[in-house]
Amino acid sequence: MKLQFKLALYNTLTKIAIITILGILILVSINHISINHIQRRLLQKKVRLISNLSNIEINDLLSQKTFTDYNLLREEYIILKEIKKEDHPIKQKFIQEIRSIEGTQEDFQILITDFSYEGKSYRLELGETMSTLAQLERTISMFTFGILIAAVILTLIIDLGFMQFLLAPFYQIIDQKLNKVNDPINFNYQPVKTSTDDFKILDRSISVLMNKIATLFLTEKEFIANVSHELLTPISILNTRLENLLNDEQLSPEGENKLFACLKTLNRLKAIINSLLLISKVENQQYGKTDIISVKHTVEEVHEELEHRLLMMKLKMHIDLRDDYSFTGNRSLFHTLLMNLINNAIKYNKPSGSVNIYSEPSAEGYTLVIADTGLGMDPEVVQNAFIRFEKLQSEKEDSHGLGLAIVRSIAAFHDIKVDISSEKGQGTQVRIIFPN
Repeated sequence: MKLQFKLALYNTLTKIAIITILGILILVSINHISINHIQRRLLQKKVRLISNLSNIEINDLLSQKTFTDYNLLREEYIILKEIKKEDHPIKQKFIQEIRSIEGTQEDFQILITDFSYEGKSYRLELGETMSTLAQLERTISMFTFGILIAAVILTLIIDLGFMQFLLAPFYQIIDQKLNKVNDPINFNYQPVKTSTDDFKILDRSISVLMNKIATLFLTEKEFIANVSHELLTPISILNTRLENLLNDEQLSPEGENKLFACLKTLNRLKAIINSLLLISKVENQQYGKTDIISVKHTVEEVHEELEHRLLMMKLKMHIDLRDDYSFTGNRSLFHTLLMNLINNAIKYNKPSGSVNIYSEPSAEGYTLVIADTGLGMDPEVVQNAFIRFEKLQSEKEDSHGLGLAIVRSIAAFHDIKVDISSEKGQGTQVRIIFPN
């Protein structure tokens, strides 16, 4: 989950909790305030009633038989009765009880108080229904719930918009300063416009890091150039001298064999150095990608160059590329990639076997398959196939263990995926998957 969604979700949940707690407090407070308000109103009615009592009104109240004699709407009632000697006196109290009025039960807040009038003691009971209060609480509850839902939706929208605005410089830094940087040497050191100090620190830190990496890249390129000159030049000189020694007529057969062995070792060393230099140059982005490459045409070129090896091992190569695929890249590097893979399919094949090159449909993109009927590999060998100096078959003395390492570097340079599947004794299939 992205940071902006996490922050928006956190803010929304926090506000939901706060609004919920406040809503509960409001409902509890409203109930308490409403009851106090009803009790004060009952006290005021009592004061007005007692202060305006007369004998006629007392007789009328004493003659009432039901609660509804006072109020047909059943919202409030008054009951007056004369206190007998055996009754316990009540100064004043409030109770909440359910009273049945003509078969209908109502919840009432009731004030009970005793008073004296012209030498006689009376007990007055004033009641007011709680149904209005319940309706008010339900209305407020629904209103609070509606406010909660609206606040959650509005908060989520506002937070997402604000977080997107707030984190825009961050994603701009990630996109421009990391994702789109293929060559640290050409890094854009111009600061991203932002008022957030944290993003400014991040931008400066990335620029400092890229500056260090660019310096290291330049040092490595210089080292590669020096290695190319300092190592390959002496090897070429030694190679020339050994070849001149072979022309000596007085050289014994044993001496010739030793010189041939030395030349073979020098050629092997030269091939290893050239392979390492190629990998390093590819990984350091020292090649351009300006060519329009045809996969079918490149496969046919490699086939022509390796045709003599196919004849030597009595192998057959079947090419079935009905659909061609073209992409922008480096033609010589892609040629090297196919050369190494097809060369391996020939080198590790069985005599009178075959090499099949074809395309197959894939959801990931155009897929080129190079399949052979060779020796195959164990799963642990396949897992380590792209590691430098890891030989696929130890019995092959001319293998340096760098062929697939070169393939991996060139494939990464072109954003190509290479997948190997193999079974011991059943052959190997290499899939080159080009992006859509």
